[in-house]
Amino acid sequence: MDQLDQKLVAAFDGRVVRKDLLHRIKKGTNVPTFVLEFLLARFCASTDAAEIEAGTAAVLATLHDNYVRPNESNAAQSRVATKGKHKFIDKVHVRYSENEKRHWASLENFNSQRVAIPEKLYRDNDRLLEGGIWAEVTIVHNESEDEDFAFILEDLRAIQLSRFDFDRYVEGRKQFTRDEWMDVILRSVGLEPSKLSARVKLHFIARLAPLTEANFNFIELGPRSTGKSYFFSEFSPYSTLVSGGQATKATLFYNNARHRIGLVGFWDTVAFDEVTKITIRDPDSIQIMKDFMANGRFSRGVEVIASASLAFVGNIDLSIEQVVNSIENDLFTPLPKEFDLAVMDRFACYLPGWEMPKNSSTFLTSNYGLITDFLAEAFHYQFVKTNRYEEVSKRIRLGSSVEGRDEKGIKKTICAILKILHPEGPPSDAEFEDYVAYAVECRRRVKEQMNKRKPDDEFASINLSFIKSDGTEIVVWCPESKNSPATQNPVRRGTKGRSDTVNEVGSAQAVVPPKESVLQAAVVAAETVPTAIISQVNAVGSVLTDQHFIIRYGDIGHSYDSIVGPYLVGAKEIIVEDPYIRMTHQVQNLVRFCEAVVKAGSIKKIKLVTGYDDEAKLVEIQEKISELQQSLAEVDVVLEVVFNTTIHDREIRIDNGWVVKIGRGLDFYQKPASWYELGAMDLSMRRCLETKVDIFHPAAK
Repeated sequence: MDQLDQKLVAAFDGRVVRKDLLHRIKKGTNVPTFVLEFLLARFCASTDAAEIEAGTAAVLATLHDNYVRPNESNAAQSRVATKGKHKFIDKVHVRYSENEKRHWASLENFNSQRVAIPEKLYRDNDRLLEGGIWAEVTIVHNESEDEDFAFILEDLRAIQLSRFDFDRYVEGRKQFTRDEWMDVILRSVGLEPSKLSARVKLHFIARLAPLTEANFNFIELGPRSTGKSYFFSEFSPYSTLVSGGQATKATLFYNNARHRIGLVGFWDTVAFDEVTKITIRDPDSIQIMKDFMANGRFSRGVEVIASASLAFVGNIDLSIEQVVNSIENDLFTPLPKEFDLAVMDRFACYLPGWEMPKNSSTFLTSNYGLITDFLAEAFHYQFVKTNRYEEVSKRIRLGSSVEGRDEKGIKKTICAILKILHPEGPPSDAEFEDYVAYAVECRRRVKEQMNKRKPDDEFASINLSFIKSDGTEIVVWCPESKNSPATQNPVRRGTKGRSDTVNEVGSAQAVVPPKESVLQAAVVAAETVPTAIISQVNAVGSVLTDQHFIIRYGDIGHSYDSIVGPYLVGAKEIIVEDPYIRMTHQVQNLVRFCEAVVKAGSIKKIKLVTGYDDEAKLVEIQEKISELQQSLAEVDVVLEVVFNTTIHDREIRIDNGWVVKIGRGLDFYQKPASWYELGAMDLSMRRCLETKVDIFHPAAK
């Protein structure tokens, strides 16, 4: 025992355990940490070597007799059938069967999906119905031959402390300095702080933030094997981990059929593992998520208020140097396309996962730490019953670049850190300024990526700062991007081909030449550019130039008029090659495109080259397009249609030489969630799918 061990044992007698015991036992079993330490606390909460050895043996014996490994499920079931009753440690879920109109329990490792359960047990433990809980359960064999189930869950004891004294926790904390307490927290989660830098220590503290602060939106992306999901899957019984896959609004938020709130109503923290692989099939899920992330409430026919924090963890495959110095990529690139700027703007903290050490026994501690379940209870108590926001608001001073969501995110990050490191009261000025600087950095990382994506200046105020107690203003930088022009001065790409630069205080300034210089450039161009494209100037005096840009998922403001319209000047004929003009909405897109072409005033012929699946579908397509042909004929425009089953490319060729390539062809709009919302009729207000747009004139090359 070192000095910190002795101090910890004296302050929290009976609430500490040697962490190497956990490592030793965990290597041989896949039991969550808080389950193992629940047993260690029962048998090994001592400093006496003989008692520890005896307790360790008791833990191993309990695991041997009561913990079911997945490959031992058949033997466990046989044991119950033979003995009539047995006690197990397992994760228990309860589901409601609509057809049978009753509840069934299922045990993960015991591998039985139809275990009868008394109503009182799932009424007293709501989380059985939403994600399940680890528990000691007594399983009884059903001897009745008239019923179609073999097992009954007779008794259940959730694996967590039955009583928690927060006042004792606070009194114990007062015995330590800030740095000592940080080391206690790190040892309590199994890490040896002497092997970590001060910055990495703070990263590990920030990982715990969603467990202490309500409605806290956290993201960590980084390399594999850095323990990103550990705290959410194994550290706390008040946290649940949603593995990669489909995330539905019924599961997460509210099930209208059952009139029951989802995961956010039952857990302090809902964490999404492998967030890059999550599939969101229902657009409503994202909108509800935005509402919930913004203010902890949403509407699904009923108004729902919940306090769960959302944590998103996943992997980045590119090196950070590649990402921050890339014009196209940013640190949000791995996220699902449905995570638009509105979702990103709600993240309070982006933890730099690439700075975290890889999992290794080198970083594990062999010293004492608080029992995991005890610490998790302390965090849960503060999550539910303490609010440090007003304290932080009175003390913090932020710079002028800090805007609404920046301020909220920064303050909530500081609140979480205070709950973890200073449950006993306010920190010193120097300590508080450390936390402010860290929180500002974590929020700046979010804002830099949004600024990199946005084609205008909405998020351009990225130089976030705070005022120290001596009046000095400190601008905080993210170390990975401080010297990266691609991140600090992102190139602006929009449908008008505008290029922006960002000045040194972070505000964007559009580079728009005066009208006279545009016209002068047209005269100069006439001497060097082929006649076919000599200085085409539209009505507002803008020279037509090559354009190459990306329409992001969820962007609005892009229509056929805005993209193609300016390049139809003086044209008589246009050829549209798009292999997929067959579904009703695709033909409707073609009609809208033709409307934009007709408005140009000079086009006399539109040639469409498209494909089809089979002869039956071909007839249906021809019937739809024939009505459009008749309508165009009435305004003296000929629509010629050629069917070609081998075409794959999508492009629009105009007889004045311009070529427009849209990666998705004409079909780059999202389906409206409702036909009674903005964008349902006006495409310039419709949300888009992600696609690339290239407009060029081959003769100019």
